Amino acid sequence: MKVWEIRDDWSMEHLVPGERAKPAPGPGQVLLRMKAASLNFRDLVVPKRGYGALTGTLPLIPISDGVGIVEAVGEGVRRVAVGDRVCPLFMPHFHGGEPNAERLTRTLGGPIDGVMAEWMVLDEGGVSRVPGHLTDEQAATLPCAALTAWTALVTCGAIKAGDRVLVQGTGGVSLFALQFARMAGAHVIVTSSSDEKLERVKAMGADAVVNYRSVPEWGKIVREMAGGEGVDHVVEVGGEQTLNQSLRAIRIGGTISLIGVLSGGSLDVKLGPIVTRHVRLQGITVGHRDGFEAMARAIGQHGLLPVVDRVFEFGELREALAYLASGRHFGKICLRHPQG
Repeated sequence: MKVWEIRDDWSMEHLVPGERAKPAPGPGQVLLRMKAASLNFRDLVVPKRGYGALTGTLPLIPISDGVGIVEAVGEGVRRVAVGDRVCPLFMPHFHGGEPNAERLTRTLGGPIDGVMAEWMVLDEGGVSRVPGHLTDEQAATLPCAALTAWTALVTCGAIKAGDRVLVQGTGGVSLFALQFARMAGAHVIVTSSSDEKLERVKAMGADAVVNYRSVPEWGKIVREMAGGEGVDHVVEVGGEQTLNQSLRAIRIGGTISLIGVLSGGSLDVKLGPIVTRHVRLQGITVGHRDGFEAMARAIGQHGLLPVVDRVFEFGELREALAYLASGRHFGKICLRHPQG
């Protein structure tokens, strides 16, 4: 079968196409014929061994998110059946409950082989069905980006109608956060450096927008937009260069979900306001299967459509990753598998 793999050394130059034997499912396992994949920021980090030992060993099939059709099942499989369309879960051993090292570190696309293969074998507990109204490319966006936003706002954030939510940027997680917040009846403010992208999020239902290049002290403006008290939730994807402004924007007792570190991974913040204003700073690493299945039900109920920017062919993985690195995209970047 056709695969992409990182071979010989950790670098983007060693991400190359290859061939492997088609796998077969054992007891409790399922064989997926993969249909599509989608990219996340971590897929730029893995080829450079950016997660250290947690990245895994070579050769490694990369990319975390995808969707496939169950082609065969092993003895004892009950959760899914042949013909079901399912997503491999990013954390296939995190089914619910509290996180621990085993659940959080065994992730697809490093250290476990990812979705850039024509077929995959997974334990039946590591896959979940997807809403029927989605295309394959739309369904492939759910395991990381969608579930991260859902975990931040719903599972951990307990969002409710009337809440005020600040969303940073227009990447995959951010647009899902906008959609889920609107689904819950929240008031949503979005930041971006692009006026064109801000017009697009307004068309998606954003209640207010701020260009952070034009308004560097955007935290104060967001606070005023939220009635002077600040927002209830911040979906924080920037990290180093945005957290201080998020702290200005959040209300007393509010929650900042720290999801990404796109602007840097170090912190230089005053801790006093976090303590004295009773702010919750919550780290978010995707989520569990129970959360994915609750999210899938909600997506199906509301007919939500993930935003797909562009679809590349399977053989264009390196071009797709370069497009992701450029930052020009609005929403998700996907790949169509040979059998898609």
